[in-house]
Amino acid sequence: MAMKTLAKVLDWEERDSWDLEVERRGVSSLGRRPLLLAVDPQLRSGLVIVEGSRGLGGFVFKSEAFDPPFSSWAKSMARWSCDYRYLLLVAAVAFIYIQVEAENHCTSQMRSLIDQISMQQGRIVALEEERKRQDQECGQLKSLVQDLERKGLKKLIGEAQVPVAAVVVMACNRADYLERTIKSILKYQKSVASKYPLFVSQDGSNPDVRKQALSYDQLTYMQHLDFEPVHPENPGEIVAYYKIARHYKWALDQLFYKHNFYRVIILEDDMEISPDFFDYFEAGATLLDRDKSIMAISSWNDNGQKQFVHDPCKLFWFRVVLMGGCDIDRLGVPIGVAMVAILYRSDFFPGLGWMLSKSTWDELSPKWPKAYPFKLVHLISGQANRLDISYLYLIFQSIMFELFLDNIRTYWDDWLRLKENHRGRQFIRPEVCRTYNFGEQGSSLGQFFKQYLETIKLNDVQACHMVDWKSKDLSYLMEDKYVKHFADMVKKAKPVLGTDAVLKTHNIDGDVRIQYNDQSHFESIARQFGIFEEWKDGVPRAAYKGVVVFRYQSPRRVFLVGPDSLEQLGIAQL
Repeated sequence: MAMKTLAKVLDWEERDSWDLEVERRGVSSLGRRPLLLAVDPQLRSGLVIVEGSRGLGGFVFKSEAFDPPFSSWAKSMARWSCDYRYLLLVAAVAFIYIQVEAENHCTSQMRSLIDQISMQQGRIVALEEERKRQDQECGQLKSLVQDLERKGLKKLIGEAQVPVAAVVVMACNRADYLERTIKSILKYQKSVASKYPLFVSQDGSNPDVRKQALSYDQLTYMQHLDFEPVHPENPGEIVAYYKIARHYKWALDQLFYKHNFYRVIILEDDMEISPDFFDYFEAGATLLDRDKSIMAISSWNDNGQKQFVHDPCKLFWFRVVLMGGCDIDRLGVPIGVAMVAILYRSDFFPGLGWMLSKSTWDELSPKWPKAYPFKLVHLISGQANRLDISYLYLIFQSIMFELFLDNIRTYWDDWLRLKENHRGRQFIRPEVCRTYNFGEQGSSLGQFFKQYLETIKLNDVQACHMVDWKSKDLSYLMEDKYVKHFADMVKKAKPVLGTDAVLKTHNIDGDVRIQYNDQSHFESIARQFGIFEEWKDGVPRAAYKGVVVFRYQSPRRVFLVGPDSLEQLGIAQL
């Protein structure tokens, strides 16, 4: 029966339909379409699955006699089964490779997508910040338009004469200080408002400062909104100095290039002005235009403390009240008023209430500093011949006190004091200050305030006699005349030699001249009198040709003369 079954299995490919009788353990079934799953020629056995009317059935057959066709066919099937396994292995390897490549591609695509999402999020944040900034600027512009409409500034400037200079008060977050400064300015600006349009430039968005500035109809408000983060170049640097430098550049660019002023007077929000402040700067404007060797006009004297300047009111009161008269100089001007009108040229930029022209700003604006690093090389500039241990120790103490040993971050005004920036040009300064700085609290942390600033003498001669600056002949301040003018004063002064300079000066009537040998010697003498000891880029404060002049027990003048000052002044050794 097994042979019969086998015979019928062998020719299933040649018949469309046929019957297969299976006899196994007494079970018979009629099937169609047998399926041979496996044949083992060596064992002469196989497994047959039969599709029948009752479903799938099957049996295992074993035969000792295979017909040759069946044996050949079985071998062929065995080889096909082996090749199929190889094909499956190749297909599996190919599938794994494809899967790995697909996974790598997906990972790469996912990373790229994450990067794009991050970039888009950064752009969204930037756009949001830009939108906020534009909203603030829009609000600022709206308030400025309303402010201009209310004040009629265009009409004021258009109908009046050409302004002498714009006056800008630099402010940030001290509303109480700003109020005091504005009141001081408006007290004397009212009669000359068309000559000196007043601006307040605020750095930042402090609401109290903004409200304070906008409460005055007599001024124009500007606001500097700086959203760029500050990245100090060295650890421990004061970020405020960077912001102040940016604010100054922005405000001066606005006034010179947007509002087209020819000159600008810069004040800070902690200053009061003298009664003749505006007349003084009007006289200075003429000098600034005529003499290109003058870089700026300042209202400040670093050594303008009460004990080092002539107090005109005290002298005038003494002459008139106690003596019943008043000395008159050869020009017919009361001596007190004549002395308070004394002006000097200086190689040291004083700052603290100063005026510059547009032509000078055209030069400075493109290279305006971030905050200016005042390095050790500037501290010892010109002092290479005196680097002994004691001097180096003083340098070390000074640097450590200021900030760090390797780098000191100072203010933009020290940058202006570098010789490479003022390039031999000089500054006009008064003997008696026309501004008073009351700002003990600020970004400089009250440096020098108690010792030097609090005792500054502000010119308040309104109580006795005002200086008529319009009638003053200031031609002696022109470069070609001033050297001789100043040299004559130095030559007439009596020399003081040796130690105990203060005591010897006290016992001499009239002006005196004291020679110093180098910076440390100068500092020693300055310390005895109590004036500023500080140098910047090889120049003492308030010096002209190395000579520092101040009053001592008024009206005596003291000239501290440098080692080569006489030569610079064209004076033969005395």
